[in-house]
Amino acid sequence: MNKILRFLVMLPKGLWRALGADVDQLNAILTVKLKMDDRKPLSFGRQQRSQKPSKYTSTISFIFTLAIGLVYMLPFIIFDNVVLASTMFLTMMMVFLTFGLIIDFSNVLVDTRDKLIIFPKPVNDRTIFLSRLLHIGIYFFRIVLPMSLASWIAVGFTHGWKAVLWFPVPLLLMSFFCLFFVMGCYLLLLRLSSPQRFKETISYFQVAFSILIFGSYFLPRAIQSSAVMGMTINTVPWFKYFPSYWIATCWSWVDGKAELMPHTQWLSFLALVLPFLLLWFTVRFLAPQFIARLSGIDSIDVPKANTKKVKTAGGGKFYIRLANLLNRSDEARAGFMITWLQSNRSRTFRMRVYPMFAFVPIYFVYLLTMNKETSFAETWEHLPQTKTYLLLLYMTGTVIMNAINYITMSEQYKAAWPYYSSPVTVPGNILAGSFKAIWLKYFFPFIAVIGVFVMYVWGLHTIIDVLLAMANVTLYVVCVMRVGHRSLPFSMPEQIKNSGGKVIVRMFFVFILMGILGFGHWIASMFWWLEILFLVLTLIFTWLVWDGYNNTDWKGIKAAEDAY
Repeated sequence: MNKILRFLVMLPKGLWRALGADVDQLNAILTVKLKMDDRKPLSFGRQQRSQKPSKYTSTISFIFTLAIGLVYMLPFIIFDNVVLASTMFLTMMMVFLTFGLIIDFSNVLVDTRDKLIIFPKPVNDRTIFLSRLLHIGIYFFRIVLPMSLASWIAVGFTHGWKAVLWFPVPLLLMSFFCLFFVMGCYLLLLRLSSPQRFKETISYFQVAFSILIFGSYFLPRAIQSSAVMGMTINTVPWFKYFPSYWIATCWSWVDGKAELMPHTQWLSFLALVLPFLLLWFTVRFLAPQFIARLSGIDSIDVPKANTKKVKTAGGGKFYIRLANLLNRSDEARAGFMITWLQSNRSRTFRMRVYPMFAFVPIYFVYLLTMNKETSFAETWEHLPQTKTYLLLLYMTGTVIMNAINYITMSEQYKAAWPYYSSPVTVPGNILAGSFKAIWLKYFFPFIAVIGVFVMYVWGLHTIIDVLLAMANVTLYVVCVMRVGHRSLPFSMPEQIKNSGGKVIVRMFFVFILMGILGFGHWIASMFWWLEILFLVLTLIFTWLVWDGYNNTDWKGIKAAEDAY
């Protein structure tokens, strides 16, 4: 697969040469990078320690993406108008692919691991930039092709053989637009910000953009199935402002019966020209000095000496005072402070956890408006008469669950050797301190804000529900950690667990526990005294499970690490 894609991207040699790249060097760099990619071990179903290269990574990814693409063929089955169906299909694809580019492929563009090999050689900026761009593009098309295959077949059944031959054209235009637009934004950030601040800036840019993409996908009111079936291209005139519609209008070139909005056929020429304009702009104005800016990313920014008098009274910084207040042992304090600081410094951790704070309220609003015959105003007016606040309170658990899933992982996991070389008798104290930092830093402020909103909308009497939900979510998370997350903070590689059967069975019972807790809360909400009793029992059970987690020994740590 990679050889075929590399051959295809190297076909327009004249274009790459006209953009200032050395074609032979470009081909050599791509060849080596793709070989290295296929030799990476799979991140699932394999012990991390084996590190055996796999020749079938690309093939397995192809099959997995092919299954996901079955969802994207629905517009071609629902709509008779090929332009409307293509607009819906391309919109969904652009949302998914842009989101993937933002999250997964930025590290490829700003990867500095090969600078000691390539940068000292006589390779110009544009060759290196185009090698990064085409490398990402090959990954990109390796996802696009299988994901669109089912839609390609559906187009053939619904619109004939001409549609089958023409289908790759809008698909390529969509891919080029997403690729060059996102890469242009990254290069602009790299050019405007200092190299030392680039990764910090881009992480917040990724978080904000991912929230925007998620919100634009879920916040609009869910359209009823009857409305979808009766939709025509003229009932959604605002589609003409989306690049997906511009690309879809290209169908009018081969299908004279394709229905367009009035006076919008010229947008098809804009869709054809825009990707090449983006490519020319990024290579011509943003790629120069790419090596110099990229080399500065890993440089050490030495801060200026602070000449102000250091205060020694008062217990130091805020997180240090919290660590001393909430932990008895030195090991727990160390785990607390390491987690508190590293969760700020880890760009990967922030990228995966911070968006959840926005996803929860967005998805809650989406659930309120889904499959409703009433307007949002009417739904909001009758909201205090419902118990949907229980759903919102328990959705906050996704934040802390997401945090504990990634708190053990790090790209620099080999730097965790001091854990094992220190005279720590009970490593569970480190785990306990780490959990307290995550709970206090992420979960408590979030559920406090949600709790204030719940009490404002549903009344002050719901304070007992807020406390009970907080206790139940905490109990659930502690049980999850006790069963399957007993790894030291930031000490494991970013690989999916290869869990044994015992762990899977245990986790199954933990999920049953969450269902029991949520259903029990709904029953108990009918009587205030029953909620108080439930709260007391939850706290007792949490303390018992916590005691076992806090006393985790080195055998438990080794068993958790062996599950990777």
